Amino acid sequence: MAREHVDVAIIGGAVMGSSIAYHLAAHDGFDGRVMVIEKDTSYQRCASALSAASIRQQFSAPINVEISIHGIQFLRAIGEHLSIDGEVPQIDLNEGGYLFLANDKTRTILEQNHRLQTQLGADIAFLDRPALQEKFPWLNTEDLVAGCHGLSGEGWFDGYGLMQAFRRKARSLGVPYKNQAVTRLQRREDGWHIELTSGEIVLADKVVNAAGASGGATLCAQVGLDLPVHCKKRMIFTFECRDRIEGLPLLIDPTGAYVRPEGSQFICGSAPFEDPDCTDFEVDHTFFEDFLWPTLANRIPKFEAIKAGAAWAGHYDMNLFDHNAFIGPVSGLDGFYLALGFSGHGLQQSPAVGRGLSEHIVGGRYETLDLGPLGLDRFYDNQPLREVNVV
Repeated sequence: MAREHVDVAIIGGAVMGSSIAYHLAAHDGFDGRVMVIEKDTSYQRCASALSAASIRQQFSAPINVEISIHGIQFLRAIGEHLSIDGEVPQIDLNEGGYLFLANDKTRTILEQNHRLQTQLGADIAFLDRPALQEKFPWLNTEDLVAGCHGLSGEGWFDGYGLMQAFRRKARSLGVPYKNQAVTRLQRREDGWHIELTSGEIVLADKVVNAAGASGGATLCAQVGLDLPVHCKKRMIFTFECRDRIEGLPLLIDPTGAYVRPEGSQFICGSAPFEDPDCTDFEVDHTFFEDFLWPTLANRIPKFEAIKAGAAWAGHYDMNLFDHNAFIGPVSGLDGFYLALGFSGHGLQQSPAVGRGLSEHIVGGRYETLDLGPLGLDRFYDNQPLREVNVV
């Protein structure tokens, strides 16, 4: 049986795995061999290709704010990091901002989050109801008391483009991508044995589980980790509106429904009322007709006259413990690292997580940003890192 040895094997080659691969290959202190194992190099069903692809600093957990501040800096300077032979990746970054809206029940949370975010350097404006009405005259503020608008550093981009940019750069630095699925993962005396569908064995000193919703929890189970990371479906709907809506940010309604511009159209979505584990990609159009459209038309009356467009579904690797990722080394499993359970935040967090894990793999510690709060020990200690702003 053919065997191949690498220093680091990354299982999962979408945006997170490819970011880790790039950061490792570019690290001045690393001269080992990295391999990325990805079962579907078409990436048609990966979250990186199917999500709403946005970035924000409006979180309630400090580490998430810091991660996204690094993320926006990386995206703004993407040409400095991921250019190849002078060709700069195009990710169409649009810093249109987020607009979180609050009613009487959620105003206190909004105020607390705003204080934290601005203390950490985020450029977020707190707007009372009159200020909301003045800045966004198309907005129905009847039941609102306040909102927070990201003035810079927040918005949306081409998530698939970012993933491919990380992947191309990693490959240009000598990282091979093996188009195989992992059928078995074991820790033995000589390292990690990774058996592939072809029957090949990859022997690795260190393994990073970045397999996402499609296989991350299964890989964990193979090495004795029972983690609350579940595959959840999220649907995105598009529509056209005959009326112009000037200056629409990515708006988050108090109900949880969101909407943002996408070229001349709009995209919208929300967490479903019932959220079972799911592996299919079917779209329930009644969710748009019965909930999303009426909700958004109430908030933005111009949306009463629209034309529905395409819709699709993707998967989140949802961490039901606290809706934050598990990142870093696993105690008791020498050389096993996690980058899993991002709960819809993976694209925007991929630059910081890739950098942080590369630092830890090479030097045994985080250097530029401590990702320790997202380590697995919080799960074992039953100390969830609560994230209130889950979209």
